[in-house]
Amino acid sequence: MYNVQQIREDFPILKQFHHDDVPLIYLDNAASSQKPRQVIEQIDRYYREYHANVHRGIHKLSEQATEAYEGARKKVQRFIGAKSWREVIFTRGTTESVNLVAQTWGRENLKVSDVVLSTVMEHHANIVPWQILASEKGFSLRFVPLNADGTLDMDAYKRILAEGNVKLVLVTHCSNVLATINPVQEMAKLAHEAGALILVDAAQSVPHLPLNVQTLDADFLAFSSHKMLGATGVGILYGKRDLLEEMPVWQGGGDMIAEVTLEGFVANDLPYKFEAGTPSIAEAISLGYAVDYLETLSMPDIHAHCQNVTAYAYQRLSDMAGITTYGHAKERGSVVAFTVEGVHAHDVAQLLDSQGVAVRAGHHCAMPLHQHLGISASVRASFYIYSTLEEVDVLVRALHHAKKFAL
Repeated sequence: MYNVQQIREDFPILKQFHHDDVPLIYLDNAASSQKPRQVIEQIDRYYREYHANVHRGIHKLSEQATEAYEGARKKVQRFIGAKSWREVIFTRGTTESVNLVAQTWGRENLKVSDVVLSTVMEHHANIVPWQILASEKGFSLRFVPLNADGTLDMDAYKRILAEGNVKLVLVTHCSNVLATINPVQEMAKLAHEAGALILVDAAQSVPHLPLNVQTLDADFLAFSSHKMLGATGVGILYGKRDLLEEMPVWQGGGDMIAEVTLEGFVANDLPYKFEAGTPSIAEAISLGYAVDYLETLSMPDIHAHCQNVTAYAYQRLSDMAGITTYGHAKERGSVVAFTVEGVHAHDVAQLLDSQGVAVRAGHHCAMPLHQHLGISASVRASFYIYSTLEEVDVLVRALHHAKKFAL
């Protein structure tokens, strides 16, 4: 049975009071999740008991650190259903993962006549790297529009693919604003039939949904540790092995080489050819323990719990006068974005903070989407494994207070 109160006991930060006299209600999970003591303790243990650099070390500490580091990689492989641990590359996060693909596969394969097809709802991390590369290489960037309910216009998607020259599709698995869960498996099938690859931004889906990269048939998939109970500063790029083998190296330095002479170098095997320098060892190990924690709860149960809390929040906010909610897809993630009539999103967030409720306000690194919606900013409440219906009730009461205060 999913016991949210028992789960909350594992998160020390949730026990604190906000502004001295009100309990903390943390509803900013789409930006970064909190960490359970099981993960925090393992980071502490690494630094206390076996801190050393990984790979090539002969001494015991290095061997122990390497075993834990590579063990985390294999945990991630199992968690996302990759065929091989060599398809799992450690990066600094989703943003670096996307940039890696842009600066290796993209730089090597895209030319003037090509099209990269993105969507209006993408995070800046899945738009800007391609804009930078397009300005240099001359290929075209096109965008799939949205339906009124916040879902992708799949007819437009099919039409653009049929027009030809699309070499890569970029899509977020779950929007960090609209909460729309996109039909990635169908989009991948259509992309492949049109001769294109697909890169999936899974930063908002891997922490919440049961996911298998082989079932999705994603060519590349990126996500971050800090949104799924792990430490900041580390993330994952998954790529199909044949694609990764063909891609040139990106950064040069230690560990990404098999041999170096004064005349040149030979790149290391996967995944190390893309992991130059000392990696984020403690952070990667923390991701492995975060995976352990999530698997103990079970991803289907996590998804069901988060959907229940989010649906309750969506309904309660939608019923409030003067509140406009955004994103009305049937398949939704754990986010509710909204605006309050007559009050700027930043002011709403500040007023909520005074009541102990932590939310996010702004464009959420999705300015084109907000422009499409005709708003400059929104307030975003986002939920995770430890969120409760009672916290939603506190959010609603705090919003009523904020509306009265603003008036």
